[in-house]
Amino acid sequence: MLDFERRMAYGFVIEKVNLSRATIKEAQEFKVLLDEDILRGHTIIIVDLSECEFMDSTFIGVLVVTFKKLVKLGGSLKIVKPGLFANSILNYTGSIEVFEIFDTLNDALSSIKDKKPLREEILN
Repeated sequence: MLDFERRMAYGFVIEKVNLSRATIKEAQEFKVLLDEDILRGHTIIIVDLSECEFMDSTFIGVLVVTFKKLVKLGGSLKIVKPGLFANSILNYTGSIEVFEIFDTLNDALSSIKDKKPLREEILN
């Protein structure tokens, strides 16, 4: 399985983090992927952290920098429920107040897709 998996649903990009521990080792690669999404014109990015139990400050920093870039473009960064430890780190750093955090991918998509309920099989 790849560390990161890019998917599209209803025209929105979803970056799934397939790591239990997201650290400085993976942060640069993830930053490149997010920058590519922005260069391709995506102003709303969903980051699925449902598999992630730990994020270090460098990885969180990538999310914050990406968030700031997207806000300047009139967009947003949406986070799908990080693992409990990762969630506590986001709380500790104050980052959780910056991001929109959702329990499921469908919840995140519904927040941007006309508030319609979405099917589970949304991903390509």
